Amino acid sequence: MFLVQHNLFREAGKIFIVLVGSLLLACSLNLFLIPADVFASGFTGVAQLLSYILPLSTGTLLLLLNIPVAILGWLKVGKSFTVYSFASVAMTTLFLELIPVHSLSSDIMLNAVFGGVIGATGAGLLLKWGASSGGLDIIALVLARYTDRPVGSFFFLLNSIIVVASGLLLDPEKALFTLISIYVTSRFIDAIHTRYVKLTAMVVTKKPDLLNKAIHERLTRGITRIPAKGGYTFEEKEMLVIVITRYELYDLKNIIEEVDPEAFTNIVETASIFGLFRKD
Repeated sequence: MFLVQHNLFREAGKIFIVLVGSLLLACSLNLFLIPADVFASGFTGVAQLLSYILPLSTGTLLLLLNIPVAILGWLKVGKSFTVYSFASVAMTTLFLELIPVHSLSSDIMLNAVFGGVIGATGAGLLLKWGASSGGLDIIALVLARYTDRPVGSFFFLLNSIIVVASGLLLDPEKALFTLISIYVTSRFIDAIHTRYVKLTAMVVTKKPDLLNKAIHERLTRGITRIPAKGGYTFEEKEMLVIVITRYELYDLKNIIEEVDPEAFTNIVETASIFGLFRKD
């Protein structure tokens, strides 16, 4: 019963994060970037560009562009991730239609920086909770999993075409401010979404078999089991050593709390890994 309630609480939290992240993305666009003619990163920026050419709103174009990418996410990233990501796109589209386009500042630099920060906060929260803002988020995440490089670096590389297009469509100055906005976005996303950071967890437990089984059911990671003895109680225990990504720490903590809340866990950041380590 406790496990069911815990899972329901987590799903409710995830839905809340999708709403908050989508709202932040829509606010960054309608209150900062769009009024200043500065383009966002990813498919949102592509939708902005196309809205200058086609008689469709940015929100509608964003939804249409994400349909083929949702298929890629379904195949390569995961069904739950894709469902929540597409839900985020749908909610962002809705908020873009509801929130009026209104400039809070006449300073284009402030619009570029704050638009990038707010948008990155929304996108980073979505990624951290197992979703995304769709579009290039999914493409970048797939590339990051296969190359083990930060997600933000792929955002920056994949968005180069948006910078060039904004310079050709509007003027070079707008392209420079778009570049600033995209750079700020990529750096903030890496600060929030830290899947590429590796951690080593050392868990001293009295229930090694149960904990070993539970971890393997939820995380695809190898575990090294080492006999251990309490220095004060002289009680026989085991230490489970597992290398995970920073992104998986949330799941590992939940598993330990469910199986053996009395286990002692030490988490250290891992500088480098040699040998087999699953990246996808």
